[in-house]
Amino acid sequence: MIRLATLACLFAAPAMAQDLTGDAIRSTIIGNTVQGSMTASGGYAEYYAPDGAIKAADYAGTWEVKGNEMCFTYGSDPALCAVVRMAGDQVVWVFSGVEEGTGTIAPGNPNGW
Repeated sequence: MIRLATLACLFAAPAMAQDLTGDAIRSTIIGNTVQGSMTASGGYAEYYAPDGAIKAADYAGTWEVKGNEMCFTYGSDPALCAVVRMAGDQVVWVFSGVEEGTGTIAPGNPNGW
């Protein structure tokens, strides 16, 4: 009986957050759209094209994977790099050790950017 209770608790426990490796970032994020909210700037939806372009409704940028981080450049601003963490089906963007935003992945480019 105790084993069954322990087993039930394990299955009921929330999924542990996991930092993605560079290869996992490429296979999980690239070629897809992430939509969510950032602490500093609010809501966003971005398509990460395989050619390194970031496409959104009213802005654009570029991305690249450096080691186990995804780096973002918008306009003339310097690149910002983030650890990409998956917590269940949520993407968590971690800049300099601080969780700065979350989002969910939509397959492909559903907005046609």
